[in-house]
Amino acid sequence: MKKNQKQPAVSQTEAETTSMVIEPTGNELIAPDETGKHPNFIEANTSGITLKELTEKNIIPTFSDNSLTISHQNFIGAVSKVAEQTFGELTPVECRVSHPIIGRIPSAQHKKASELTEEEKTVFYQRLAWVCHIKNLVRTINGQPTHLCIGGVRAYNEDKLYSKRSPMKFKIFVGWQVRVCSNLMLTTDGFSGTIECMTEADIMQKSIELFGTFNPHKEETLELLEGLRETSLTEEQFCKIVGRLRLYQFLPAPEQRRLPSLQIGDQAVNAMVKGYVSNPNFGKKDGEDFTCWNLLQLATEAVKSAYINCWLERNQNCTDFAVGIQNAIRGHDTEGYGWFLN
Repeated sequence: MKKNQKQPAVSQTEAETTSMVIEPTGNELIAPDETGKHPNFIEANTSGITLKELTEKNIIPTFSDNSLTISHQNFIGAVSKVAEQTFGELTPVECRVSHPIIGRIPSAQHKKASELTEEEKTVFYQRLAWVCHIKNLVRTINGQPTHLCIGGVRAYNEDKLYSKRSPMKFKIFVGWQVRVCSNLMLTTDGFSGTIECMTEADIMQKSIELFGTFNPHKEETLELLEGLRETSLTEEQFCKIVGRLRLYQFLPAPEQRRLPSLQIGDQAVNAMVKGYVSNPNFGKKDGEDFTCWNLLQLATEAVKSAYINCWLERNQNCTDFAVGIQNAIRGHDTEGYGWFLN
């Protein structure tokens, strides 16, 4: 936050929760969920936080008329309630936050920063990303456990906190995640994009629509992802893709518009090349094919360095890219992905 910029008023009072009746669908018992530590689902400049800490220690911003925003924890609660009734029991929520807005209580206004006690400090996090898995929905792709997971993204900086109460922006997703690296494979039908909501009931309704549409087709989405391992890439093809990814960044705008949209920047391309050489799970190995599945995992691993607010769009873009490259290799390219192999 810029110096001398007016900070939004805050309140410790939480918004009232809203309940809705949702018809649960049948749950598919696949395999017990796994426990234990695993890599973060996003890196960037984020830090982990527990849901308890988020609920008990973080203040909640308000609009200029002192009306409450929907808190991060209430957003999580609304979506996860719908997910549990749609898909089944959930694992504990994993949260990553960034951009802390730090303050102090009025009685400590004359203290030096070094003299403040923990009780005198206040904080809320401008941006949040969270995920949790559906406990009994696990599949194996290429020898790796793959979980169905749900989650969301919230960024207060996208809300107009300095005006009267207005619709707030959220993102919700459901997709498959590889456990060994926590890479999220997100398809168009599993991503809500930005939704604008005034109440938790609105969030729940949007969640119902997204999960209700995705649920009947979750196996089809998994088969699409699983099919990526059936298409091999030679080292020459991978190098062509890397070169074209770099060239794409500098093409004139009219030429870019004639090609598929791409959100994989130079930093991510560098990470993909490094992963091709050294990634123990998805890099090039002697005696094993490097496939479009590996390409997808290297790409989604690379975009973990994206900021929270654009992380989901880049994950979806990586999935579209890997599927597009596969179609181009098979001779079914209708969207221009063949350009990256020429």
